[in-house]
Amino acid sequence: MKLTVAAAPHLRSGDDVRKVMIDVLIALIPASVAAVVLFGMKALLLIIISMVSAELIELFIMRVLRQRKDFKPDFSASVTGLLLALNLSLAVSWWQAVIGVLVAIGIAKHIFGGLGKNFWNPALIGRVFLLMSFPVQMTTWFKPFDLETTATPMAILKEGSGTLPPVKDLFFGTIPGSLGEVSALLLIIGFVYLVLRGRIKLFIPLSYLGSVALISWIFYSVNSSYGSPLYHLLGGGLMLGALFMATDMVTSPMSPLGQLIFGTGCGFITMIIRYFGGYPEGVSFSILIMNSFVPLIDMATRPKRFGEVRSNA
Repeated sequence: MKLTVAAAPHLRSGDDVRKVMIDVLIALIPASVAAVVLFGMKALLLIIISMVSAELIELFIMRVLRQRKDFKPDFSASVTGLLLALNLSLAVSWWQAVIGVLVAIGIAKHIFGGLGKNFWNPALIGRVFLLMSFPVQMTTWFKPFDLETTATPMAILKEGSGTLPPVKDLFFGTIPGSLGEVSALLLIIGFVYLVLRGRIKLFIPLSYLGSVALISWIFYSVNSSYGSPLYHLLGGGLMLGALFMATDMVTSPMSPLGQLIFGTGCGFITMIIRYFGGYPEGVSFSILIMNSFVPLIDMATRPKRFGEVRSNA
């Protein structure tokens, strides 16, 4: 018998980054189409500008600054641009979106070495930068179709004034909010596609959504003014964050146990911010904070290696 010694990885597949990113783009089509239907052509303009500018910025960085003349787009920049666009308010201008993309691609992604080496989700870094730099535009929300400015369900819960919309409106998507977060149904449809394609495991979404449901149920049982678990699950950017952004392969833990810890931490921090923080939301900050702990989580939950020779020292 001939034995061959080779370095890992020993399991190979026909998948590559481009195929994975194309699947993610396909999964986000329902939410993107809904954004255009609900908020009009400006939503389409923001989506296209964000995606195109992301690809152009990455192409410039790779071919000009990093001298990678053979670089070909793998659509990871398009995914970042689209996710950022879906996190924007309709009040954001096209040039502000480009600034957000520049921060996401240029700083959050490539300053650490590019795809696979970044610590934080690039789209969320771009969103938080825009939230800090242009708070008025990033927190001005429009009602679908008639585009009247109004408060989001999470803002109504936070301030304790106003009338909350029916839960079915949160599920189907006829509520104010960022371009891609308003319809939980369409986000779930896209997520199911990724699960069926084997692109996402369920540990992070289930632990994230489960911890939010549990914490909000406990608080709601004590005082109903904290809002029912359904509002916290379906309102705001929780579905978009839990299903598409916390599950980023690069910035999330590798082991199942680590992913459960990561998702639970995201849910806990989200609810702390929603209940006791200054923002009615908390999804972006919670994911970025937990991104920072990923190296430690991976170290603590690393599977045991077999076959080592025990040291006598």
